[in-house]
Amino acid sequence: MKITVDVECTPEEARLFLGLPNIAPLQDALVQQMQERMGASLNALEPEALVRAWFPTQVQNLGAMQDLFWSQFAKAAAGVRPSSSSSSSDG
Repeated sequence: MKITVDVECTPEEARLFLGLPNIAPLQDALVQQMQERMGASLNALEPEALVRAWFPTQVQNLGAMQDLFWSQFAKAAAGVRPSSSSSSSDG
């Protein structure tokens, strides 16, 4: 036997029915605090510092990234397969 019950209620009504605490004021306070901290952090950082933080140290500028991509495309076009260990046996 299968029984289906559909209940229509707002999230607040469900929370009250289940006896869950109202954390909306706490959530609002935390979101406000996070926005303030993020705003202060973003104002303190320069765009160049953000780019350095987001990209690996090997690729700190667009030119280096382009060179990396072009070298990989050139190797792929030439049929060179990158390998961690290349060994050739003679004889």
